[in-house]
Amino acid sequence: MANNENIKYLIRRAEVLDAEEMAMIDQRCLLLPWSVDSFHRELTKNKIAMYIVAECGGLVVGYAGVWRVEDEGHITNVAVLPEYRGKRIASSLLEEMFDICGKNGIVDYTLEVRVSNFPAISLYEKHGFESEGIRPGYYQDNHEDAMIMWRRGR
Repeated sequence: MANNENIKYLIRRAEVLDAEEMAMIDQRCLLLPWSVDSFHRELTKNKIAMYIVAECGGLVVGYAGVWRVEDEGHITNVAVLPEYRGKRIASSLLEEMFDICGKNGIVDYTLEVRVSNFPAISLYEKHGFESEGIRPGYYQDNHEDAMIMWRRGR
């Protein structure tokens, strides 16, 4: 149980029953949110996927996901409800993900992030990610570029 700024939250593996709350978080946080069905598939059928959630008072307030591709982790999403930001929840989710994945041989991680998403870029940089390129027009909604970030061998 993590405790920060008078908020106690539990980081745990995501379960199928969390799919609806994870989709609700996406609706509030992302420009291209995933559906409940997408999360359900990720949690039940995607053998390379692993998701963790942050739970506060029985409510899922954030989540993070990773796909294992060979010996690398591709971070799919990290999202925290706006009213729970600034309490180290996203950092705690990443740290727990690195811990779990590291025990399973993953040491390198990659992700894409909107070039305009400065808070997310800052979060990833604090956790050792560096920009290694751009995917032009990556995002379908507005054709914004994505920054490709890597965290290698930590």
